[in-house]
Amino acid sequence: MATGLTYAIPDLHGRLDLLTSALAKIAAHAGGRAATVVTLGDYIDRGPDSGGVIDRLMAWPSGNLRLVALKGNHEEMMWRTCTELPDPGWWIANGGDRTLLSYGQTPGQPPNLRVVPSRHLDWIAQLSLLHVDQCRVFVHAAVDPVRPLDQQDPSILLWKRYPDDFDAGCGGRHIVHGHQAVAKGPMVMKHRTNLDTMAWKTGRLVMGFFEDTQPSGARDFLEVLGPAT
Repeated sequence: MATGLTYAIPDLHGRLDLLTSALAKIAAHAGGRAATVVTLGDYIDRGPDSGGVIDRLMAWPSGNLRLVALKGNHEEMMWRTCTELPDPGWWIANGGDRTLLSYGQTPGQPPNLRVVPSRHLDWIAQLSLLHVDQCRVFVHAAVDPVRPLDQQDPSILLWKRYPDDFDAGCGGRHIVHGHQAVAKGPMVMKHRTNLDTMAWKTGRLVMGFFEDTQPSGARDFLEVLGPAT
């Protein structure tokens, strides 16, 4: 169901404190109006409470704010490691060690993938890779501008990094993404907005506020601050 207003939250990487502050700020800004909240993926790894972030999103209440949770490459790494791969080293080297600690992994012990709840893996498995409205495409990483939206390569959507000067949209739509950390962001161009400000480390999370029928980028940005790590 279209709401007319959309808020986009970029990469959280285990910062439940920033997510809690962001949702309070969005609720106050929306002022009771119906709106969609798009979370752009990378809920886990690096920060202190990855499990808590997923729990909070899974427990999203019904009300005027509708959640659209997208998958990031870090969720893909965790899901593949826990369900397919014999060696967890790939994920652990990219912050998975912190995620396991948030689930109760004993510090200093070999990785124990069994601490990750199956319900979290099931939730990750059903996450969307894209959210599209009349004027924008929301995605974790990037979109191939020459391919139709229903024929996109999942590896592009989850992993690709745009050149810094890339400013093409997709089929006339503005692209809103995270994945590429720019501490002094957001990075705002005519056809592309990168919201990732490395919030897990800087303590600064920036959200975009969009009107679904208004072309181009964000109408406004909302910012919440927490401790840097």
